[in-house]
Amino acid sequence: MTEIYPPRSAKGVALPREVEFELLCAAVGTNISDKRIEIIRQWDLSGIDWVEFQRLAEYHGVLPLAARNLIEHGRGLPLEIQHSLRSAYEANLRRNLWFSTELSRIARHFESKNLRAVPYKGPVLAQEVYGDQGLRSYSDIDFLVTSADFARAKQTLAELGYRPTLAQTAAVERFSLWAGYERSFDGAAGKHLVELQWALLPYFYGVDLRVEDLATRAGRINIGGSEVACLSPEDCVIVLCLHAAKHLWTRFIWLSDIAEAASMESVDWSLIIARAEALGVVRMLGVSFWLARNVLRSKLPAAAEEMVGGDARVSAVGAEFAERLRGGVTYNFESTQYFRLILKLRERRSDQLRYLWRLVWTPGTGDIAAVQLPEALFPLYRIVRISRLMRKILVGANS
Repeated sequence: MTEIYPPRSAKGVALPREVEFELLCAAVGTNISDKRIEIIRQWDLSGIDWVEFQRLAEYHGVLPLAARNLIEHGRGLPLEIQHSLRSAYEANLRRNLWFSTELSRIARHFESKNLRAVPYKGPVLAQEVYGDQGLRSYSDIDFLVTSADFARAKQTLAELGYRPTLAQTAAVERFSLWAGYERSFDGAAGKHLVELQWALLPYFYGVDLRVEDLATRAGRINIGGSEVACLSPEDCVIVLCLHAAKHLWTRFIWLSDIAEAASMESVDWSLIIARAEALGVVRMLGVSFWLARNVLRSKLPAAAEEMVGGDARVSAVGAEFAERLRGGVTYNFESTQYFRLILKLRERRSDQLRYLWRLVWTPGTGDIAAVQLPEALFPLYRIVRISRLMRKILVGANS
């Protein structure tokens, strides 16, 4: 089993910024084990670069969570750092309470229009999984709607003062409802505050998890004084793993979400396994659980451990991404490198072939931005897509 902390190097001296990284790993979790508490208590905090620590924590989206645990369990924490960490938690709580109230307002307006929209992540995840609106960082409200309901949902948001962040022609919007998966909206309080998603992943990923099915299985939760829809516990775990895999697990917050959601007592693991197998995303879930266990040292349910051990490739792939995470690697999500990494995450040959086929033949927003065509000629965007992919392959081969 890979150990991510305590700090280590060939000479027993922590490498630059490694101490801060390792301390952050230890401090992430809502109900951390006695062993992790003891690690935090014994940590020599005098050598911590607190500017770097807070930068890392903010980047990884876990500053409020780490702040709570360090304040409660750290020994020798400088007073000014305690104040700074406590202020970070309180500021996040105030922001999230506003988002919770806004979510409630929007959800009520959707329901008044008989629009089925399921909020997930953001306020719902903070409440359902973390049990504290101040412990999870987020910056927008996500709603799942069907593609058929998108136009009405957009109009309903407009009635509340929200407008699309990026203008699209009617033709491009229709195209996006087929090939894309989300659109962001700005409001009076800022930009990118609300997202409407009609799929969990773009079409070319080849993971056909239908929003209609998620909505049918949705439950209810109290947010901001109102009952709103929420994903079922099983769908919540799967969706969080898919979201993290899409971003190649580059931030701690997504691993924390997965670990916390997987620990909910209401989760029916037989349903998770059956749905993951049907979708062909068992490896994505396995790597997600491996990283939560080996990077954040989160305790996983036995069924999650079995998914980790059920695929011989999970540990190798997980170790690769853990090392990339440690090194702060970022990705160009339109690069051939990214496409190859996503391919490695599919366990079935049939899913790999479908992914490659759709990748080649499904134009994206970059292809539309590169060449402007009238709607009647939109099928020609497939040629644009292939041309741009070939150029990326050639550039990658020569670099």
